[in-house]
Amino acid sequence: MRHPGMMIREVLGSIRKKVATISYPAQKVEMPDKFRGRIVFHARRCIGCKLCVRDCPSDAISIDKVGDKIFEATIDMDRCVFCGQCVESCNKDALESSKDYELATLDRATLRVNADVDEPLLPSLAPEQARA
Repeated sequence: MRHPGMMIREVLGSIRKKVATISYPAQKVEMPDKFRGRIVFHARRCIGCKLCVRDCPSDAISIDKVGDKIFEATIDMDRCVFCGQCVESCNKDALESSKDYELATLDRATLRVNADVDEPLLPSLAPEQARA
């Protein structure tokens, strides 16, 4: 260090400045409109073309036919890279990106989500999350 006084001046100058970060868990952040969070599947809109399956770079989506013009999706959220390619390639807007980004969990099975006609594509809550 050639000039230790320059560092002291910088440290003392930053004491007077306003904090640039937020206290995340206590204060939630509003995500912008085009944010790519958890994928939401709308089964009633799906026609089973499987363009989303073909375009997914991480092979996180599978579409299965469960009835006449009725399809079920399985998305592995632990494999998903949240690129949004499946949402862009869906012609019928059956997939959309939500603003939900808090996906951390200790149980990997909760990141594999299934959706059919009657339920939205959301993971089942763990018992400790359901009580909150």
